[in-house]
Amino acid sequence: MIKITENTPGRTALVDGRTCLYFSGFSYLGMHSSHAFRDLLAVGIGRFGSVYPSSRISNLQLKLYEETEHALAVLLHQQSAVCFSSGYLAAQAAVTHAATKGEVLFAPGTHPALQYPGALVPVGQWNDWITTVVEMVNKGADDQYVIVSDGVNPLTATINDFEALRQIEKKVTVLIDDSHGVGILGEKGEGIISILPDNPALHYLITASMAKAFSLEGGFVAGHAADIAAIRRLPLFTASTPIIPAYAYTFLHAAGAYATARKRLKDLIIEFKRLNTGITGIHHPHQLPMFVLEDKKEKENVYTYLLSRDTFISSFAYPDPLGQRIHRVILSALHTHTDLNILSTQLAQFYPSV
Repeated sequence: MIKITENTPGRTALVDGRTCLYFSGFSYLGMHSSHAFRDLLAVGIGRFGSVYPSSRISNLQLKLYEETEHALAVLLHQQSAVCFSSGYLAAQAAVTHAATKGEVLFAPGTHPALQYPGALVPVGQWNDWITTVVEMVNKGADDQYVIVSDGVNPLTATINDFEALRQIEKKVTVLIDDSHGVGILGEKGEGIISILPDNPALHYLITASMAKAFSLEGGFVAGHAADIAAIRRLPLFTASTPIIPAYAYTFLHAAGAYATARKRLKDLIIEFKRLNTGITGIHHPHQLPMFVLEDKKEKENVYTYLLSRDTFISSFAYPDPLGQRIHRVILSALHTHTDLNILSTQLAQFYPSV
């Protein structure tokens, strides 16, 4: 059941005239509700206005974009990076370029942003797929295949395990969408790249939305300098409106705020997992801010149950709106220890203990 609100949710959300604890959305670091972060955004708007009124390939370039792309490349330990106005657009540019490198092998559940019309996305288990792909690549020629996958599956709270790629013996491009990992995973928020196998045969290309952890509408692709240079020649880059400059400015100046929020989020994840030890029906395989909830057939829907107690969780089908609803608790750095205790008590009342 869809609810309508008149305010952007933060730690709480206004639902049917009631203030509910909000455990949904994807603002993992909670920056969109941070006064310090908003102040930085206001400074950026005051200095650069609401839009940069020119193409990224015009004969007058904004230095801010070069600085932002350099910072992203450094964060992800890559040679170069390029920014876009959205994560979806960045992913489309990345896969458009990657497809010129060989036959594209999509992982099961690959996000629609990484797909192109007619893409053959298999079904099945991700771990089985990666094993099959390694065998296929090793039997082929160098640069014959392109591997495409998400780094994190936020619907199952899973960090995909790319360790099998260490066995690859042929040169291959690996394109990964890290929208739900960058800003969260790694010591400095570098994302999935911090745990990817180091193999000289692998040619990584990382794309991500900046809206998730960084709370800024935009996206980027990071990788080898030659790949990024080629992406800059695509119409998806040359003919698109650039990222709002105030967003780029805010990203460059919010590193401290991001680091503080990331540490707090990690502490909250550990605490919430501890609070729910022994409660069945709560799945949390990795240290991510998403906790997947089962429905109990003998009870009412867990979403309805919690909402009746002024707690709002994520509960909808995605990416197919006609698919099965997925119930999740999503933590953000905005939550308090009291919030976690309240929700944990409610879940203990709904689910049986072992």
